[in-house]
Amino acid sequence: MSTFNSDLLENAHRLHFIGIGGSGMFPLVQILAARGFVITGSDVNEGSIIDAERKMGIEVFMGHAAENIKDVDLVVYSAAIALNNPELEEAARRGIPTVERSVLLGYVTRLYPNPICVAGTHGKTTTTAMMTQVFEMAGKDPAAVIGGKLPLINGYGKNGTGREIIVESCEYARTFLHLSPAISVLLNIDADHLEYYGSMENLKTAFYRFSLLTTNTVVANADDPNTCEVVQSLNRNVRTFAVENSADYTAQNIEEYRPGFFAFDLVHEGFVLTRIELNIPGYHHVYNALAVCAVAHLCNIPPQLMHTGIKAFRGAGRRFEILGEVNGITIADDYAHHPTELEATLKAAKELNFKQVWAVFQPYTYSRTEMLLDDFARVLPIADHVVVTKIMGGRELADNYTVKAEDLTAKIPDSTCVQTFEQAKDFILQNAQPGDLVLTLGCGDIYKAAHMMLQK
Repeated sequence: MSTFNSDLLENAHRLHFIGIGGSGMFPLVQILAARGFVITGSDVNEGSIIDAERKMGIEVFMGHAAENIKDVDLVVYSAAIALNNPELEEAARRGIPTVERSVLLGYVTRLYPNPICVAGTHGKTTTTAMMTQVFEMAGKDPAAVIGGKLPLINGYGKNGTGREIIVESCEYARTFLHLSPAISVLLNIDADHLEYYGSMENLKTAFYRFSLLTTNTVVANADDPNTCEVVQSLNRNVRTFAVENSADYTAQNIEEYRPGFFAFDLVHEGFVLTRIELNIPGYHHVYNALAVCAVAHLCNIPPQLMHTGIKAFRGAGRRFEILGEVNGITIADDYAHHPTELEATLKAAKELNFKQVWAVFQPYTYSRTEMLLDDFARVLPIADHVVVTKIMGGRELADNYTVKAEDLTAKIPDSTCVQTFEQAKDFILQNAQPGDLVLTLGCGDIYKAAHMMLQK
């Protein structure tokens, strides 16, 4: 990991962001601009984020070019930027310090007295968004950095004047080890990114090291065996939440108060603090809500305000996001891309009052598809019908792998493999019936297929 340089931001007044239109960049731009930093940036595509940045008075260049690097003290780049980018090369030529976005995020967390960092293989975005909603509605005015769009703040994060910054903390490539949590949350630890980590032991070690960065309290899922293993020898203040096991915060008297939607009593040390009602479908969100309540309680938010904030939360962008209806067919989109997430999402979908559920799944990365092929084949048939698009390689090259989308559909009876989103759209609109739910699934660009269906 890079060495922490306490003078990095103290010595910088003018910042340039390469890839400034990215959803991960925008909250950092908002926070630093509000603190008086002068910001410029560049990107290759116009978009709503760049529109918002220009309204803030930020100069944004279209395209990457050496001349975009003006009189700046620090250049920030996203992980997607190639090392031979002309702006990075110009910064190197002029001796201007450069920093990757996830490293800068670590510096930004240190600007706040009470950073809250939410980690876990599944549920990070929903939990971070739900927590931001609760803190915001409780008048805490937190800063936030979220992996999905939160309707309440109409963005992926915000500047805040309060003590807290609430941060979605990604384990990929150990980027969460740059953070500085006062409170850290461990939602779960599951087999993912093993093409990077090589083994579950290495993954658990990374979560252990993340937990050690915590200066105040680790909030951990006592129902998750891997998480329990990580915290059992941890020399930190640990508070736990659970549904099945004993813990500091538990959900009791869980009821499905309408199809697919759950409510529970929040119990702490034998006392019912409040009744929690979820307005997002799926039993798995009981755990996310418990984590939010545990952190809110540690930060002295009254239980009634936890109830109010969680009840008002309708989800983050691309998390079971209902996009609209066409010909009586409901179209929704979800970021689920790991078998555990797909299973939870599809079970939630089946609980709702739809005639049939159609899963349109885009596998993401060849290594994950190859490693978890049988698990994908086990969970996708929870849906009534399965359509699989070709694999999106992301950072991986197809030539290095033999696995294909057809290998997955060969394991799923009556499933269909399509090569393009256009074909997926046509197949769905020809075969789905009024009253059905179509759910596009994956962390790539499968959402485009959902929007194509609606435009049709």
